[in-house]
Amino acid sequence: MTDAVKSPNIWDHPEVYEIENRGVDPDGVIEAAMREVHDWAGGAVLDLGCGSGFHLPRFAATARQVVGVEPHPPLVALARRRTRALPHVEVRAGSAQRVPLPDRSVDVVHARWAYFFGPGCEPGLRELGRVVRRGGTAFVIDNDATRSTFGGWFRRALPTYDPGAVERFWAFQGWTRRSLDIRWEHATRADFEAVVRIEFAPEHADRILAEHPGTGVDYAVNLLHRTY
Repeated sequence: MTDAVKSPNIWDHPEVYEIENRGVDPDGVIEAAMREVHDWAGGAVLDLGCGSGFHLPRFAATARQVVGVEPHPPLVALARRRTRALPHVEVRAGSAQRVPLPDRSVDVVHARWAYFFGPGCEPGLRELGRVVRRGGTAFVIDNDATRSTFGGWFRRALPTYDPGAVERFWAFQGWTRRSLDIRWEHATRADFEAVVRIEFAPEHADRILAEHPGTGVDYAVNLLHRTY
């Protein structure tokens, strides 16, 4: 899909990203905060950039209908295999810029780690405005690079990243931001090291692992949301 931007972690390392997904936010902070804004029980959910479909069964537990949209064909295949026993879940090939759904067809959109850099994602935001029903809500989960140990790693690896500019972008687009404190926690040090190495370039991963012991890390995220 020509308008998709390659994800350097899950596209190349889906098996390690699966480990990462299992270790991110084990306390369910993000999901609880989303439900406070808009519970998807009985509604239609779009997981935009669903990857291998990790979150689809969780939404399907209470939603009436769940659609995962993913641009990378191998991940589409993985997501379809994961959800093949769930009759009200469908996985479609597509992108944020071209969502393969009708107008006003979903109640809740979930996009996690899909819009890191603010300016440039306007075509995807216009698509959200098209597919979300009146009264529906779109959620974007993004890094908060201003806080947490992980945020410090992120800033060091991407020194040109301007979190203030990103926050101003979302505010200008009419989105509300809520800061959340979560954590990574993995079963073993080997799992933790593998995940760090798909998220950071080798020189940064080496430094992180040399200075940070254990199997987890504190992590700050922004829960961005807009109701249409």
